[in-house]
Amino acid sequence: MRKLVLVFLFIVAFNMGTQAQSGFNLGAFVGLPVADGADTAGFAIGLDVNYLFEINDKFRVGPATGFAHAFGKSETIYGFKYDYGDFQYIPIAAAGRFSPNEKITIGVDLGFGIGLNDGNDGGLYFRPLFGYNVSDKIMLTASYRAVSLGTARVYNGTYDDDYYYYYGGTFSIFSVGASFSLN
Repeated sequence: MRKLVLVFLFIVAFNMGTQAQSGFNLGAFVGLPVADGADTAGFAIGLDVNYLFEINDKFRVGPATGFAHAFGKSETIYGFKYDYGDFQYIPIAAAGRFSPNEKITIGVDLGFGIGLNDGNDGGLYFRPLFGYNVSDKIMLTASYRAVSLGTARVYNGTYDDDYYYYYGGTFSIFSVGASFSLN
């Protein structure tokens, strides 16, 4: 019976320690597509979700996901109007964060961006970020989000069912936002 009580106390103590060193974070962002992304999209919004485990006072790691939606833009080329379709993806990534002091956080997410558009298979997802901790629960962020694409097509919807194709390009977004700790 004593062994059972000791095992139970050990499990409770371990779980309490794990809870104190972990964190669920939810964030939102707005952004501007850049590089290849700027060819077809004009504005982006999205959500970030991660659960970070504290390795020590300065390092945290864990899984990250979210959702990004870039709104397609319209343009006229040689008298033809093109309305490019929206670009959407869900990142599935590993996140790492380094906090050299209480106010600054530097991090990176690395994984795969699952494309949600017709003809978009997604690709390698990469997100370096810089964060400024306003409080222990709120962090302002600036980040560069990139999904490298093999071949992706974006429907322009206006002229003979044309598609705009990315061949080996990178759909990138420069974003600013806020992240909230839900602990």
